[in-house]
Amino acid sequence: MNKGYQTGLVVLIVAVLVLLSQSLYVVHQVQQALILQLGKPVRSVTEPGLHFKIPFLQDVYNFEKRLLVFDQEPQEILSSDKKNLKVDSYARWRIVDTLKFFQTVRNELGAASRINDIIYSNLREVLGQFTMMEIVAGAREDLMARIRTQANIQSSQYGIEVLDVRIKRTDLPMENSKAVFKRMQTERERQAKQYRAEGEEEAVKIRSTANKDKEILLAEAFKTSEEIRGAGDAEAANIYATAYKKDPRFYEFKRTLEAYQKAFAADTTLLVQPTGFFRFLQEAQP
Repeated sequence: MNKGYQTGLVVLIVAVLVLLSQSLYVVHQVQQALILQLGKPVRSVTEPGLHFKIPFLQDVYNFEKRLLVFDQEPQEILSSDKKNLKVDSYARWRIVDTLKFFQTVRNELGAASRINDIIYSNLREVLGQFTMMEIVAGAREDLMARIRTQANIQSSQYGIEVLDVRIKRTDLPMENSKAVFKRMQTERERQAKQYRAEGEEEAVKIRSTANKDKEILLAEAFKTSEEIRGAGDAEAANIYATAYKKDPRFYEFKRTLEAYQKAFAADTTLLVQPTGFFRFLQEAQP
């Protein structure tokens, strides 16, 4: 009797533990749960902690509450100026309605497929309205905001909220890249020739101006020097005239000696008749 009682107690404890394990479940703070009863969704649980469910009848499906990242494969987009662009983008999203999410896409793999279609269609629609240069060097933030808004509207039917869409890289296909590079090279060469021609033209103008300024400066300097030289000659003549007036005889003698010095070389012997030019030599004889 005692042994049977103990066995029954053990069985009861095990049954209680099994019942509790089937009745209790924990929702982590980074997760949210969906309760299914006989395969049909009955309620969503977003609060973290310990919760109860009907054992054996209800099942718990956990979903991420954190932001998720969808990294899309590079897709080819046609711009408004008919340029093929290879766009590499990604999106950040989260599950906001577990019931709708489970009913439409079931899991994250199904959600990724839907998001891929939504992002690609919106990229193609929005970027197709702009030229290649506007997409590459334009207001990228405005384009991304438009894509995000449209994608969020379309994804709401799956219980998904798209918080951000970003373009990581925009490239041209290889065959287009070579053609674009060639055009860019030709354009740069044309601009270089234009800049060289403009520079040469400017250099000619600068040299011409410098030469003109040089001639003007030289002419003004020559004019000034001639004026100074003329004033000096006039002053010298005035001084000579004043000195000549004071002693004409001495002045005549000095000028004659200077003429002798210029006319004769050193150690010169002359045999001439005394003339007016040599009168001072004649007068110097004893």
